[in-house]
Parts: sequence; C-alpha cells; structure tokens
Amino acid sequence: MEFSEHIKTANVEHVVLRQPFHPATKGTLCITGHHLLFSDRERDSSRQVLLLLRNIDAIEKSVENILSYSSLFSSAGQSERTSGSSGTITIKCKDLCILQLDIPGMEQCLNIAKSIEVLSSLDCVLDMYPFFYRPTDLSLQEQWGVSTPEKHYAQMGELDRWRLSDVNRDYSVCPSYPPAVIVPKAVGDDMLMKVAKFRQGGRFPVLCYYHRKNGMVIMRSSQPLTGANKKRCREDELLLQAVMDGSDKGYIIDTRSSQQAQQARITGGGFESKSNYSCWKRLHRQMERGKALQESLIKLVEACGDQSHNMDRWLSKLENSKWLSHVQTALSTAGLLAECVERDGHSVLVHGSEGTDSSLLISTLAQLIMDPCCRTLDGFLTLLEREWVQAGHPFQQRCAHSAYSHARLQQEAPVFLLLLDCVWQLWRQFPLALGFSENLLLRLVTEAYASNYGTFLCNNEQERCVVGAKEKTHCLFQALLRPRERDLYSNPLYEPTELAIWPSIHPQSLQLWRGFFLQWTQQACHLQEAQEEIKNMVNEWGSGPLKQRPGENTKPLLDSLPG
Repeated sequence: MEFSEHIKTANVEHVVLRQPFHPATKGTLCITGHHLLFSDRERDSSRQVLLLLRNIDAIEKSVENILSYSSLFSSAGQSERTSGSSGTITIKCKDLCILQLDIPGMEQCLNIAKSIEVLSSLDCVLDMYPFFYRPTDLSLQEQWGVSTPEKHYAQMGELDRWRLSDVNRDYSVCPSYPPAVIVPKAVGDDMLMKVAKFRQGGRFPVLCYYHRKNGMVIMRSSQPLTGANKKRCREDELLLQAVMDGSDKGYIIDTRSSQQAQQARITGGGFESKSNYSCWKRLHRQMERGKALQESLIKLVEACGDQSHNMDRWLSKLENSKWLSHVQTALSTAGLLAECVERDGHSVLVHGSEGTDSSLLISTLAQLIMDPCCRTLDGFLTLLEREWVQAGHPFQQRCAHSAYSHARLQQEAPVFLLLLDCVWQLWRQFPLALGFSENLLLRLVTEAYASNYGTFLCNNEQERCVVGAKEKTHCLFQALLRPRERDLYSNPLYEPTELAIWPSIHPQSLQLWRGFFLQWTQQACHLQEAQEEIKNMVNEWGSGPLKQRPGENTKPLLDSLPG
C-alpha cells in the first residue's frame, strides 16, 4: 500500500497543540503513514510528540473563519491581527488521552483530519506499524516469544497422564489453538479430531494448568454443540472421563447463566448434560461479554470525563456503568475456580460459548491466585502469552476501538482491559505478592490497542502464521524483559509467597483503577510522582522488602496519600 495516497498535506506550520500536563505549544505538525509528529518550534525547545495513528480512537473537527486580534503567541504582548480560516481537530486516543490541534487553514485542517481517519483504521495487518518497526537493540533473528507449549509441558515435570499433541500442527483442527496442546495421554489424535467437531470453533478441552501438589488441572474449551436435539459425542465424554482418572467429581464452570446455556441449544450450542457427564457438576456463573462490556466501558469513561464536580452525579454514573460489577464477577468466578482446585482438590473445565474471552479471563486470574510462579514479572508475561496470545483471544477484533469511537459496535469488547483491571485489584490488595508494578499493567493496556510490536496483532496463531508476524515483527514480551525495561516494570516491594492470594470481592474492597481511567488528570500526575518517590526510597534503603504475612490483604502505601 502506498501511504502517500492518503496524505494530501504532509506537514503544517504554526499548529497549536494542547495536551494534558503541558501548556499550549506552537510548532510543526507532520503526518506519516503510521504517526503524527509534532515538533515544538517555540521557546528554544526541542520537545517532540510522536503519536501512533493506530492509537487514535476518534477525531472531531471544526472549521471557522477568523477575523480577530490574538496575543496568545505574539512577542512582547503585542496583539496581532489574524484573518482567514482555521480548524480544530480533537483527537481522542484509545489510551483515553485527548489532544487538540489548532490548524491554520481550513483546507489543511480537513486534509489532516481525512488522513488521520483513513490511516488510523487500516484493515490490512501487513500495513500496520509493527511490520515497519526496527529498533536497534532487538533482532528479528531471535526466537519469538517467551514461552511455547513444548516449554510449558516440560516445566510441568513428569506427567504420567498427560501428553503433548501436535494434532493441530497445521491449524486444521482448530484455527484458534496453537500447533501443540496438552491433552490426556489416554486420548489419541483421531479421537481429538472428533471431539473438535463437537465443540464450537474446534476448541476441544485442553489443559492450561496443572496443580503440582494435588495433581488436579484446569481445562478450557468452547461449548459443546449439542443443539436442540441433544446430540452426544462419545469421544468428548471419554476425554472428560480420562481427566478424572479415578476422582469422584469434577466441576464445569460455565460463564453463562443457566438460561443462556439453554437458549444456546436453539442455535446449535449447548452444555454438558448430567446424564452424559455424570462425574461432572456444572456451575453457572454469568459473565457479561461483547456489546454489554463495551458499553460499560464507554459509560465509565464518560463518567470519568464528567466536569461537573458533583459527587452524587459522579457516583451515580460510576454505578450505572457497572464496570466494577464486572470486575467483582470476574474475581469472584476466578476465586471459585481456584477454590475448586486448590482447596477442594477437584479438576475443572471452564467454558462459555466460544471459549476465547471470559474462559481465558478467569483461568488467568485463577492461576495468579494459586501459583506463585505466575506472579513474577517473567511468569506473568509467560502466562499472558500462553493464556491470551497462544490461546486465541481475538485481539484485533476486541481492541479495534476503545471508549471514544463513533463507529458502530461490531466485535469490540474490553475483555483484556478487564483482566488487567482485576490484576490491578490483586496488586492493590497484595502489594508485596506480585513481582511487577502498575506501570506494566498500564503499558500492556496501551500496547493491546496500539503497538509497535506484533504480539497483539491478528486474532489467533494461525493468522499470525499467515502474515509472518513471528518472522517480521518484534515480540513485546521479550522487549519488556530487557534490563532497562525490567527495572521500570518490577515491583520494588516484591516478596514471594508460596501461598494462594485470595482476593476480597466486597464492594468496599474494589476500587476504580485511577492509574488508568484517571491517568490524564492532575490527581494521577501527583500519584505517579508519589509512586516514583516511594520506589526511589525503597531502592535507597536497600534493606529488602517490607514484610507481609502470606495471604494477608495489606493496604498499599499509596492509599494513604492525599488526593
């Protein structure tokens, strides 16, 4: 694609930029195939602002004729007579930042706006910036990623009842699964192919977590295609029976309500009946997804932008958004899953409909709750790669737009943002138990919506294979583990604990993630400064992390700060 086709005006002088935490600045605006570049030409400054066009969620433009006297940027306070036309472009970003560009000349303004609209919403993956990004300290020759199914299987140790299957090596069995998956040893590849035809999208039950102490597992899949006629698949029943291996009971956590599961049969979906899966007990925990979750985010961001300073109105809007209710439900369901495995000693199968959203959300949170290996910086990034990237979360569809877009909702849903919000709640309740900082979570949100890296491109591993993402782009997770980045994203208070960390889900225990949703306010600026100061103090003390009793909810230092 020739990006120049969409750039009628490549640069404009005397543009005024208004952005959070900075005074209005006059300079030069340039537009390229992937970026907006603003260079400050005033006050002997070399300041530049580089904005990835993919980060733009919506723009609003207005044009007007001018005949007035302006002294904003005149020397010695003398007024200057200006005439002609100008335009203003308001840029609303996916990371919730809002910028304003005052552009002299109506035609130039409209040209810039048109270029932004087109170049910020490219459909062709190969035209996106990760395929052009070439940092000097990373090489495309390096192995892509921080984990593979083979490595995950090897790290589990000797598993008598489980094997690594390459039945999906050419993605023909399940397009959204990786080439290799972990399945019961008693189940052959021929049987897996039959089970795949009985599960939506071919997502047959696969192992995602093995509890080292009691040998129980977490499996995930999509819904069975029982349909209105209550079809059966003997191979599917045998696979789940093989998971039991003599255990008296297992649980199926269905992230739909019982009514939703029943209604799914009308369109060919369904659930595991008690008569055919007698050793499995089904638990329904309804979790919102899709349009409802996206609209919840939109309402929350609208509430956070309310300038009325009316506390009752703000609290009402916050409650009506239902975002914290979604956080509570996710943590509650993940806690139930962890309790089944950790405390009760039972294996669990998790699924909703497609198995690519809420199933991944609660399996990830449950592993964080139970497994200390997942709470280190390296372990958390490995967990995300395994449970989200390799497991087929459709990032390109879900993160096509954020909260500001005027486009008609299609398949957008902030499921990954919801996960990171839940992880932040854990981080806040257990400030010593997680080896990474809030900065990492904020970075991951931004990267999921617009990135220099290829990690979150496409919707599954098959699509990444087709476009050559692993050969032609760099991996975000590898970049985050470089020494300089590791220092930035590590938690200086981290003290490992082998015990499970059980989150409190009472309403008073859950808070709005101010670091993200209010990050462009002055309050967040002060909060960031306080965090940096605390980190510096801890590093200077050099006396090791503060002590926290394992499993105890400890109120973080930042909660005691004013404002």
